[in-house]
Amino acid sequence: MRNTTKLKQVLLKYNVDLSMDDDECMQLTIIDKMTSEMETFSNPSYSHLISKAYSFMMKQLKELPGRQGSGEKRRDILS
Repeated sequence: MRNTTKLKQVLLKYNVDLSMDDDECMQLTIIDKMTSEMETFSNPSYSHLISKAYSFMMKQLKELPGRQGSGEKRRDILS
């Protein structure tokens, strides 16, 4: 899956902040639009950050209580 596609999926559920420190290490912070929970990822690679955020989102969707099947969970949240 392309990074643009992953980012679009992440942006459906999260607000995203992307910044860089003095050592050229990027930080990607995602903030859940419904709960305001935050998670931050750091890496010099943009591709790695997007992949980590996407993987985190998919893991969170699988852990939702009271849902059957991962496809159903994803449709409910991302629709």
